[in-house]
Amino acid sequence: MISERDALEVLSMFEDAAIKVFLDGGWGIDALVGYESRQHNDIDIFIEDCDKLKALNILKKAGYAEMIMDYTTLNHTVWHDKNDRIIDLHFFTYDCNRNLIFEGETYPSDVFSGKGHICHKDIACIAPDYQLQFHSGYELDENDIKDVVLLCETFNLGIPAEISNRISLNHR
Repeated sequence: MISERDALEVLSMFEDAAIKVFLDGGWGIDALVGYESRQHNDIDIFIEDCDKLKALNILKKAGYAEMIMDYTTLNHTVWHDKNDRIIDLHFFTYDCNRNLIFEGETYPSDVFSGKGHICHKDIACIAPDYQLQFHSGYELDENDIKDVVLLCETFNLGIPAEISNRISLNHR
């Protein structure tokens, strides 16, 4: 589990080394809405590829070890420590127009325009509309659904049909 305190510690590790991070996933949504809405199994972080080696060395020195997952790639890796705190790292690059490139896909430069906070600490996040977009196209679990509903309610975004249909079915 990654508590609020753990999230701040992880973010500070990278910040202290002058590594810019962008939050994604559940903690990214909670930072956008401004409070911890649920327990989190991990923390999802995007880091520019030029800081990859520095970030991985920081994790190793802090006692984290890589977990090889089915989805592990050169740009997506998962790390954990002896307390089962899990960090899901995503490494990206920028193109000449400052669009970001991750796993061979190009995304607009405003993907990282989200502004959030954890415990009064300002955090750069994936913007709400992109968070919503990235929570589609795969089998959403209960936490994903809660996150999307919270995001939509907070930022006045329409709840995607695939989720509103599941919510309707669960309330019958």
